[in-house]
Amino acid sequence: MLDFDSCYRAVSARDTRFDGRFFTAVTSTGIYCRPICPARTPARQNVRFYRHAASAEAAGFRPCRRCRPELSPGDPGWDVAADLVGRALRLIDDGVADEWGVAGLADRLHVTERHLLRLFTARLGAGPLAVARTRRLLLAKQLLTETSLPITDVAFAAGFGSVRQFNATMKEAYGFAPGELRAASGPLSRAPRPPVQGTPATLTLRLAHRDPYDAGALLAFLAARAVPGVEYATGTLYRRAVPGGIITLTPAAGHVKLSVTLDDTRHLARIVARCRRLLDLDADPGAIADALRTTALRPLVERRPGLRVPGAFDGFELAVRAVVGQQVSVAGARTLLGRIAARAGSPAKPCDITPMDGPPDGPADRHTNGPSDEPAAGLSDKPMAGPSDGLADGPSDRHAHGLGRGEAAEGVQVAADRPHLLFPSAARLAEADLTGLGLTGRRIETLKILAEKTAAGEIHLDGGADPAETAARLMAVPGIGPWTTGYIAMRALRDPDAWPAGDLGLRKAMKALGITEDDIERWRPWRAYAATHLWSSP
Repeated sequence: MLDFDSCYRAVSARDTRFDGRFFTAVTSTGIYCRPICPARTPARQNVRFYRHAASAEAAGFRPCRRCRPELSPGDPGWDVAADLVGRALRLIDDGVADEWGVAGLADRLHVTERHLLRLFTARLGAGPLAVARTRRLLLAKQLLTETSLPITDVAFAAGFGSVRQFNATMKEAYGFAPGELRAASGPLSRAPRPPVQGTPATLTLRLAHRDPYDAGALLAFLAARAVPGVEYATGTLYRRAVPGGIITLTPAAGHVKLSVTLDDTRHLARIVARCRRLLDLDADPGAIADALRTTALRPLVERRPGLRVPGAFDGFELAVRAVVGQQVSVAGARTLLGRIAARAGSPAKPCDITPMDGPPDGPADRHTNGPSDEPAAGLSDKPMAGPSDGLADGPSDRHAHGLGRGEAAEGVQVAADRPHLLFPSAARLAEADLTGLGLTGRRIETLKILAEKTAAGEIHLDGGADPAETAARLMAVPGIGPWTTGYIAMRALRDPDAWPAGDLGLRKAMKALGITEDDIERWRPWRAYAATHLWSSP
């Protein structure tokens, strides 16, 4: 429950810490705003507070055009609770409700539609359909304001089934048609309209986050692990192939700029949600720092404010990374993953692939055989402070700060900074021949079983399943143990309290800082962030 007095104080102070945690509705204007709205603070008797934008819209309020609620960062409280409503919200962001309806959403959560509606109404004041509708409307509002994307494309990009439905829904909810909003407020971006039908749409959106935000450390972590052909990253940007195109993420003041080129804009809403998870944009650095600052981690927290947990664009891809990375250097794992993508992946845009002759490069970097789940000495996933003071690699991998030239995909030649491959889906990997890539037989067996169980729906890695249940199912896969499970939960399942038990890098960092095993429990519910601080310690 929201406390009225606390919320009103936050609104009066325009406290950025509460942005995205609740919305302020004003009865005298019929508008709802972010807590940081620069407009004059409304009188107490005219104010209502809502946990979610959908709740305010269900009560008849329209979004403010000045503070633009569509730019709010997400509420991190749902990740902490990891309850059924929180998991449902993740699935809605990922487009499950748009694609399968409430029945499909409830089925994924293993509950009845009635029970799901009851929980949403009690916790949010709006049902799952209303939440999905608000998500579509707010994304459409952002596209209309920030881009020159044609209104027809905006409708499909936001998840509406038709332009007529889009026009009617916006008119009903906001009192104006899409064309009226665009004429009145923008767009801010004046990208030219594609001259020929079928030309890929190119657009740029702002993804908000809470400050402080250590983008350099997160990008350095991703750069050291970028899979050749699938993604490319430096200390200043992240780029990857997506179905029908390519995306680029670039940090800017107060937000991250998402640049997208797509053949089919209907993938956009899912891409936006996954980019937010990848870069951990919804985290609350203030709450995390306040909790960890009272522990033995205080020096690390004060040294690196705004440190984030690197997420994952795709949960299954991250699980494969974790398995392949067992007892292998970061550079060696990246080489192996590049070979897997070349063998079993698919082109994002077939017309952009240029065939070439010759086999892939020689053996992968030196690695240790065996399926053990425990990280080998010097080969853990521990990032250390490097010359650039960013997240880098473990003791044996200090050479892997940069991307290196990597390895060309099998049978194709593409510029290193232009990703062109989609990482293989679970179904494709389950059927792929992984021999001859440098993987051991037992590692291949682990990957195959993981892929088969994921493709069959026995394991869900999109954050919609119960974390404890998902962890138990992962542990049942031969070759996956506590470290791999904790690492997957930390990055793919977005569990802020996940802990990669047995990680050698964490043990070494704790020993160097004089931290005992007893301190680990004191870091709840932010142990994933504690691990990131330890990995980044000098």
